[in-house]
Amino acid sequence: MLRQDTTKKQQKDSLPADTGQKPKKVTLYGKLTAAFRKDPDELSKFPAISLQQTLKGNYAGLYVQEPSGEPGSIQNMFLRGTPLPLLNKRNVYEAQPLVILDGIPMVGEHPFAFDVQQYDFNRIGTATNLLTNIDINNIESIEVLKDAAATAIYGPRAVNGAILLTTKAPGPRRAITFNTFFGMAQRPGVTTINGKYENEFRQRFYDIYTTNGRYSDDEVYPVYLSDSLNTVYSGKSDWTDLYYRNALVYGLNLGLMGGTDRANFRLSLGNTKSSGVADDTGLDRYSVMFGINMRPVKWLLFSAMVNANRLNRDRNRSLRDRFAQINYFPDMTAPLSPNKDFYGSYIDAYKKGFDDNKTNTVQGYARLVASLGRLSLSSTFNLDYNESYRDIFYARTLLQGNSYASNYYGLNQRLMLDNKASYDLDLAGSHHFNFSAGQSVMWDLFKYSNAYAYKGVNDYIKINLLETDVNDPNYLNPLAFPKQLTYRFLDKTQDNLVSFYGKADYTFKEKYFASVLVRADGSSNAQPTHRWFYAPTLSVGWSIKNEFLKDNTLINDAIFRVSAGRIGRTNSYDNYSQGPQYTAFVGYTGNLTVPGYNAFGALTRSYSFGWVGYDIPWAYSDQLNVGADLTLLDNRLSLAADFYTKIEKNLLLGVPAYAEYGYTQAIKSGMSVKNTGIDLTLSAKVLSAAKFTWNSSLNLNHNKNVLRALPGGLDQLVIGNRLLRVGAATDQYWLLQNDGIFTADAEVPLVNGQPQKYNGIALKAGDPRWRDQNGDNQINDDDKVLLGNAMPTLVGGFENSFRYGNWSLSALLYFNLGRKIINEESAARFDFINREGNSDVASVKEITFWEKRGDYSRYPLYNPWSTVIPYRIDQDLFLENGDFLKLRSLTLGYELKSLFSRKDLMKRLFVYGSANNLFTITGYSGQDPELVGYNGYDTGYGMPIPRTYTLGVKLEL
Repeated sequence: MLRQDTTKKQQKDSLPADTGQKPKKVTLYGKLTAAFRKDPDELSKFPAISLQQTLKGNYAGLYVQEPSGEPGSIQNMFLRGTPLPLLNKRNVYEAQPLVILDGIPMVGEHPFAFDVQQYDFNRIGTATNLLTNIDINNIESIEVLKDAAATAIYGPRAVNGAILLTTKAPGPRRAITFNTFFGMAQRPGVTTINGKYENEFRQRFYDIYTTNGRYSDDEVYPVYLSDSLNTVYSGKSDWTDLYYRNALVYGLNLGLMGGTDRANFRLSLGNTKSSGVADDTGLDRYSVMFGINMRPVKWLLFSAMVNANRLNRDRNRSLRDRFAQINYFPDMTAPLSPNKDFYGSYIDAYKKGFDDNKTNTVQGYARLVASLGRLSLSSTFNLDYNESYRDIFYARTLLQGNSYASNYYGLNQRLMLDNKASYDLDLAGSHHFNFSAGQSVMWDLFKYSNAYAYKGVNDYIKINLLETDVNDPNYLNPLAFPKQLTYRFLDKTQDNLVSFYGKADYTFKEKYFASVLVRADGSSNAQPTHRWFYAPTLSVGWSIKNEFLKDNTLINDAIFRVSAGRIGRTNSYDNYSQGPQYTAFVGYTGNLTVPGYNAFGALTRSYSFGWVGYDIPWAYSDQLNVGADLTLLDNRLSLAADFYTKIEKNLLLGVPAYAEYGYTQAIKSGMSVKNTGIDLTLSAKVLSAAKFTWNSSLNLNHNKNVLRALPGGLDQLVIGNRLLRVGAATDQYWLLQNDGIFTADAEVPLVNGQPQKYNGIALKAGDPRWRDQNGDNQINDDDKVLLGNAMPTLVGGFENSFRYGNWSLSALLYFNLGRKIINEESAARFDFINREGNSDVASVKEITFWEKRGDYSRYPLYNPWSTVIPYRIDQDLFLENGDFLKLRSLTLGYELKSLFSRKDLMKRLFVYGSANNLFTITGYSGQDPELVGYNGYDTGYGMPIPRTYTLGVKLEL
């Protein structure tokens, strides 16, 4: 990683390249905060479809979750730990860093649509990763901003850190660029099983716990396993021929740039296709970016940019996601067949319908900059808008004679008006000041409408849920579906943020540096009694090189820096600003909504959301960063080390309360979470000869998380399957400790003649030996302990690049350490008695049910019929080490420009080959230690992150 050039950075902030404006004299960026970057040209050699995939493993302090290899699916990013417990998708949304594209704070997909869902697997709508709209070929620089010195200027939206993307600026130099790659995502190798294998797996339990190895007369053994001669289930298991595939991946980007000093432009067109290796998934992106600069007079610049994308996503055909979408579980007595002839008939039935997912995104700005000597004025209007459509139709052959249709439309919109003034001042040639003041207004809007219906008149009328002719007397009455089986939902949430700030930067003889920032932010999502939040930030730096070592040739640069600041955290929902409230509901469909009265809208208390009281203050983050930068040996060795502490205060949490009034919880302020850690980035030019160079870089983040306080002074709180305890980490699992198995009734401990019990049920032979933590001879929640961490405690990347003549070779290793995983997929496999034949989500068996994953020999053979549910998930039996090391990318390239005689016509011609995700070293027995949800549970639904092979060309004329 390279030190950010501060002069170039400030030029980019104020004017495009090649305009000739002099840089500001006060260049504190890089003196007060860690300023390291990766060359986007190098990052573009990885065939990523999302920004998260591009950044993973490349920046200290940035942790990326990729819970599925399905292209376009949601991925999460966390900077310097998680600021709050991740109890649901809303918390995950609230923990994401801000992504800023050319000064545009990009809006994310709001999770409020989960409020009308029974399950949080995927939100209604397209559920497409909105950060797939970034074409890395259009990016000039990427900076990850982590401390208050860098992020405070962006206000509450950047309270979790920020990722700053700067696009390639227009300029007068005429240039044509062409970047392309094409390749293959390799089909994974898997071990398939069939009904015969599954029958033998279960027979072991029958041999031990049933008379003569047979199931009892009152138990209905699964029909699909009872006949070993049934070729549908016990025959050939070749379903993988239809499910997995070698998939095409490609990308191309054409850029044009030119003009004069007075007016210039840059145009980029691109198309990227990332096909998944499983279940016929994929994402197709069409993109266009246009930027323009015009200077009507010397002191005035107008610039504008538009980045537009169309995202077409082919989603998975999993049963779980489909049943959760339609709120209906059909008869699941028999699963899908592992034989491709029969599985193919299911796919044919699926193809009689459709699942169309389309997302349009637009980001843009229009900016005026006036440079009046030492005074600079700028005014910018920013826009980020995306809209998504999902049309679904499932034929009646999929749903026992009931067809299903759904139409979804949703939008996310952010408008921003930003005004700034800055003034440079020099005193006595040694004191340099820059004063700036700014004001911004940001309007956020999130909205969706969703309708679905069952049991259409036939399979030919598929999406007409409503009559749209307002002159028709049947207006708003369905034509193709019964009125009684048609349901409609719509909702919106919005947030307005008004901000004012003042900033003063100071430098003295390039030895001492200081910056002070004061902000005032007002949010419509805050309650009227706490509408405004005031936040200061102070940053200081000291150049040890210029102070003591100016003539030292060994040390090129040495800087010590400290920053401390407070940043407000806005509420993500407008519900919090309203205090006690009523909500309008209508209809009841099995979702988490309150029914209306006789299908008419009714005002009810928001019982499911919870009681919202008065006088809720702003939450905020107090951040301290102590860092040092050191460059040695003629800039051949550079080191950046940062110690940080972040304390989140006044966080909101739903606390169980007011059940006597119908509420499930009360929303209360007072939770506090602390993250402390170290970021380390080390870069070295190991060898630098005339024809051979070797550069190496290592980035590390070690983070420790602890819960400091709960609302109301509570010491601990149980929420679902999680225990939040003050003094413990927020991402620990709450589990029973397993010490083996009782092989005989006599082994069960007796106290006063009473056997040990689990929640009042006497333990017997074949039951687990759960550790009695408090010695009361009762196993219950009091015996659960906090174990492991869902988030890694050490994350990093190690990159080495070599160059010999025109040849180049680079390799990136990516690793996670200190992380535990709950192997829920294995728990479901062993708990077959409680998951067989029921009409609920736990009983769904995907086609991947016929794939052997995990090490079954590691689990004792408990009595699966026991009423204590011995293979329950809340025990450390299924807790595994999730550490891993991956060879994430290996790239070999050759520079061809030297082979051409007219070198003046060609600035670059580079060809390369890349192999990615080549191997993983891990002790985890499951599919892949990365394919884990935000809560640390591996459900088995994560599609493989594929091994890919690509060939690419980079051309510049």
